[in-house]
Amino acid sequence: MDILLRVIIKEFLQLRRDKSMIPILFIAPVLQLLAFGYAANTDVNEIPMLLVDQDRSSESRTLVDRFVGSGYFDLVGSEDSVDKIDEWLLDGHAQVALVIGAGFGRAVAAGHPPSVQMIADGSDSSSAVVGLGYASRIIMARNKDFIRARLQRFLQATKSTMTAGDRVELVPRIWYNPDLKSRWFYVPAVLAMVLMIVTMMLSAMGIVREKEIGTMEQLIVTPIGSWQLIIGKLLPFAIIGIVDLLVIVGVTVLHFGVPLRGSLMLLIFLTTLFLLTTLGMGLLVSTIVSTQQQAMLSSAFLVMIPMVYLSGLIFPIENMPKAIQYVTYAIPLRYYATIIRGIFLKGAGMDVLWPEALSLTAFGIALISLAAARFRKRLD
Repeated sequence: MDILLRVIIKEFLQLRRDKSMIPILFIAPVLQLLAFGYAANTDVNEIPMLLVDQDRSSESRTLVDRFVGSGYFDLVGSEDSVDKIDEWLLDGHAQVALVIGAGFGRAVAAGHPPSVQMIADGSDSSSAVVGLGYASRIIMARNKDFIRARLQRFLQATKSTMTAGDRVELVPRIWYNPDLKSRWFYVPAVLAMVLMIVTMMLSAMGIVREKEIGTMEQLIVTPIGSWQLIIGKLLPFAIIGIVDLLVIVGVTVLHFGVPLRGSLMLLIFLTTLFLLTTLGMGLLVSTIVSTQQQAMLSSAFLVMIPMVYLSGLIFPIENMPKAIQYVTYAIPLRYYATIIRGIFLKGAGMDVLWPEALSLTAFGIALISLAAARFRKRLD
């Protein structure tokens, strides 16, 4: 035990001597969270909108006021002909165009369904889809007003009344993220990515650095067991990962306003299980490469990028092909993504997250064992 403690102290002393590592360990994760936290936001507001109002009636003006008053659209100009729309979309001055045809007001007054066209710039598909969704909601709300007004006129004409049992009203309610803020969905994902980057890359590079500077041979000839060397090398990075977790959680909750509805201690415990997988993969990479540059590139391109894409952090797993969905079960980050969002947004406990905890434990033991076996072989 005394030998293990000395190896751990040696690692911390070595990190303290390397002045460039301190910003990477503690400042870089916060900067990454701030950068990604602001960038990872799919909420679309004030979409530049061009108006082509060929009716110019009070009804068309009322509809335009609804679009502008919603806060989703910003009226940047108007034209008389649809032929001008292409110019606005081409130079980027507008992303959508609202076309109200002639006769819109007469159709509304006669009780006929009026037609409205929304043209969107599909080169930015995400903004186009969101903008069309906003437009559909505004039109649906306007349609409800039309139907309600016609129904009131009908009831007055027939002098009949409508009871509560004669109508069905949908009352939507959204749990866990009532305002549908995309940042609440993405910021916990950024936290997971930052932890993975820090612990995996630094553990791989830290061990390879011993080979580059020639101190690995000195460690081999000392009376240190292979398991003591492995634990002594990885445990400091696990401690740093937990410290980074606490710092990043503080920034996530206090700066971005993402609620932490679950237990912080449970989050720390399950994060420790996740760190077993990242440290195991970092150790495994270190047994394959021979330089720090190779360790960094291998960790980034061969491990981290595929894990991020296939974990469900950014792209929903349900939208992937069936074959790829089966592959995602072999991605530890998939289970940690469920854990971190469940604890942050849903307040989930171990009674709900135990399958993910069991999966991370199995992955961690398997990766650490495989990496340790290769590491001992190289020492021999």
